[in-house]
This record gives sequence, structure tokens and C-alpha cells, in this order.
Amino acid sequence: MIKTSRLFLAAASFALASSTAIADDDKILIGGALSMTGIQAPLDTPGYNGAKVAVKYLNDNGGLLGKQIEFINIDGKSDPVTVGNVAVELIDKGAEIIVAPCDFDFGSPASREAQSAGLVGISTCASDPLYSSWSLGDKQFTLSMWNTTMGATAADFAVKEKGWKTAYVVTDQFIAYTKSLSKYFVEQFKADGGEILLEDTYTNGDNNFSAQLARLQALGKKPDVIFVSSYGTDIGVIIRALREVGYDAPVLGGDAYDDPAMHEALGEKFGNDVYFVTHTWMGPEAHPDMPKFIELYKEMFGKAPDTSFVSTGWDTIMLLAEAVKAAGTTEGAALAKALEDGQFKLLTGDLDYGTNEEGHVPNKAAAVIELKGGKPSFVGWRKPESLPNTTVAYLSMI
Repeated sequence: MIKTSRLFLAAASFALASSTAIADDDKILIGGALSMTGIQAPLDTPGYNGAKVAVKYLNDNGGLLGKQIEFINIDGKSDPVTVGNVAVELIDKGAEIIVAPCDFDFGSPASREAQSAGLVGISTCASDPLYSSWSLGDKQFTLSMWNTTMGATAADFAVKEKGWKTAYVVTDQFIAYTKSLSKYFVEQFKADGGEILLEDTYTNGDNNFSAQLARLQALGKKPDVIFVSSYGTDIGVIIRALREVGYDAPVLGGDAYDDPAMHEALGEKFGNDVYFVTHTWMGPEAHPDMPKFIELYKEMFGKAPDTSFVSTGWDTIMLLAEAVKAAGTTEGAALAKALEDGQFKLLTGDLDYGTNEEGHVPNKAAAVIELKGGKPSFVGWRKPESLPNTTVAYLSMI
């Protein structure tokens, strides 16, 4: 099994030149379909930047299998059809691995094309259990924990750590991510002994929360905690609407909250008692190698990263590098086997994939972050003792 004790290994560990491993060409082409524009860009663009840092680091230290790595990303434009077409274009250009957007709805077309071509595809941070080998094929993976972990972590934190016993839940009907995150939060919250006072829905882009507020006010009882599963700028719209009418209960959510633009929009007045579950924390408290990564990032971009999504891009490339090194090739079946067999220590937490039969479930912990005065702070790593059954979770979504 792959045992990586540190992320920053000596250059020799990646310079594995051998006459049997090196093909005629002198590079390994990784293709990305990450979205630089549209609603998906706040998640994909940081990941793209982190991936660029990783590629430069590897190339500066000897490359991989004796070759330099080339990472070509073509804007998926937050459109599933475009993402699929981009993946086809990249495969035609000779891409040996496909990096897909950070979401099932937006990213799965790229992984489907990778699977059809016999290549490994990996999303930088899609978390719906649909992003699995069950639905996408035996060579497809995601770096992120699934929403079973994300939702259960939020529920356990609410009930077991904070003692919040009643919840109001809002589910944005936008994509599979927003719907399944609420589903698993509710399931775990109830299993932990909590009571759901009301489950309500919202449509992304409405920018009007008045109908939901009316239903909440009709309860005549304030919840201990509010769980809002939404996406993009709508998260801030909903939180502001709740706060403006006097609902000051803590708000919980998932990794879509890990957006500095949203934090700024909430500001000092509204950005308090907000907690979210995400991939890591950009500081040494989360991982001892984080300061080195931040230094490398600053060297390339001239500023420190402000969201954990940059780490998902770095980790995706570094994970692939370790697996390629173990397999001695980028060939799809061998590389998928190396990913299944490996145990990886990453900035986004230790990762151990399940087998193909287990959906390539990404066994990982999650980071809990608190927003105070519009500024994030690290609460800590969390890993639920129990999770919703992932097979049932998958079947319930198809």
C-alpha cells in the first residue's frame, strides 16, 4: 500500500525514470475541464490554481516517471454539455488523466468521457455519492468526502457538541449536491436524537426568501439551529433574510460556504454564528505542510489563498502523482488499482478509497469552520462515528 508520510518529498521520489516506464514522448498530459466562468467558478478556479502550484512543484523536482507534467485546462463554463465536450477535446489532444469540476452535475460528463476512453477521471471536490464508480465507472474518483460524511459531521457537531436539539432545514433544489447534503444532515440529526421542526425548499436564483420566512414564523417556535443547503451567492441572501427578521440561531452548511465573497457579503453584522463543513483549513492547525503550500502558492500568485478549494486542486495532482508513481504508468486500470490500494496523507486529510464494489467511497475526515464577524476560524477536524448507508444513499438518488 502507498504510505505517504509527508507531502513535500525529495525530488528523487518523483524522478522515477526507467527505460520500461518512459514512453516516446517526454511529458504526461493531464486534462482539466474546470469551470473558470459561471456559478461553478468560485469552486473550480481555486482548485485550478492549486493544481497549477502542484504541477510546477513536481516539475521543478524532476517530474513524474522521468517526464514533465503538462496540465491543460479548458473552461467548462459551468455547463455540463460544455464540460463533456471539453473532456472529449482533451482526450483527443492526448490527455492521459481527466480532472473534472467540483460537482456531480457539472463534473460527471467529464468523468463519463474519461471512462469511455479507459482513463482515470477525478473530480477535485464533488461530494454527492453519485460521484462514484457505481454510477460513473470503475476508473472514476472524487477527492472529496461524500455528503454522507459532510451532512453527518454537521449533524453530530450540532447535537453532540453544541446541544442543539431542534432544527429548521432549507434545501435549495438546484443540484444533486444541495439536495443530498440536506438529506444526510436530516437523517443523522434524527439519529442523534434531534427534532426537525420544518423542512423547506428554495429555488436557486429566486433571491426572495419571504415565503419560507412566513412558513417558519407560522411555527411559533424558534429552532436551535438552521441548516441551509444552498449554492453560490444565494447562501448569503438566505442568511441575511433570516437575520434581518430576528432569527439569530446558528446557521450550518456545507463546503459551498467556503467562499470569501460570501463571507464579505455577510460582513461583520451578519457573518456570525455561521458554521460550515469543508475540506481543510488554510493554516498549520490543519496540516503541518500547509505553510509550505501557502508559500508556494504565494510565490506563484502573489497572495495567500483564501479558501480551502485551492488545496483540493493541489491534493488532486499530488494524489495522482503518488498513484502514478506506484502504478508505474498512467494506464487507466493500473492507475485506478493504485488509487484503490493507496492510503494518502493530504492537505485535505487522510484519504483511503473503497473498492470499485464500494463505489470508490472516499473515506476521509472533514474540517469544521466558524464564521465570526465575517471572518473564518478553524474549529477542527471531525469524522462521524456512523454514516448513512452509502449503497442505500446512492440507490435513493437514482
